[in-house]
Amino acid sequence: MKKYLSLSLIFLLSIVVLTGCAGNKSVTTNQETKAETDLVTTASIVSDEDAFIKAISKDGNWIVATLNDLTFDQEIVVEGEFHNKGKSSNDLYRKLAPYAQDEDHNITERYTITAPKMIIKSPNTRFQGGIFVGDIYVQANGFNVNKATVKGNIYFAKAEYKESFEVSNGKVTGVTKVK
Repeated sequence: MKKYLSLSLIFLLSIVVLTGCAGNKSVTTNQETKAETDLVTTASIVSDEDAFIKAISKDGNWIVATLNDLTFDQEIVVEGEFHNKGKSSNDLYRKLAPYAQDEDHNITERYTITAPKMIIKSPNTRFQGGIFVGDIYVQANGFNVNKATVKGNIYFAKAEYKESFEVSNGKVTGVTKVK
């Protein structure tokens, strides 16, 4: 009887130890998941067209910066809801940044994104610092052109989108109208 009791205690102790180890593994997995999630909140810095398309998608990043000029032969779509600095507690915000800057945040080089059409579906998207060649179709509130140039037209799907549009120290060479 003592033998069975001893074996039962050893078996029970083994289960407790194994369960404890599995619990530690779970903590590691949670930390790894948190690290992966934190990586998503950082800027997406791209140098080619495929990476740019992925970065502006609904599964992309809140800020997309380019390292050079990009040219597309088809329309590009900026979509998804993102928050300023990637923190869900911050306001909705998306930023396209085709430019380089120095340590004092002065623009040192502007890059050009060329496409027949760019569709903006992300709320509060800011096109900053660079040049876009083509037409922009806005389907969300809060589109902003900041220290940038749009060499083309900007069309708004609704009057409310046009009313929430702003140009700050930038310019649009074409028309801005509801279409």
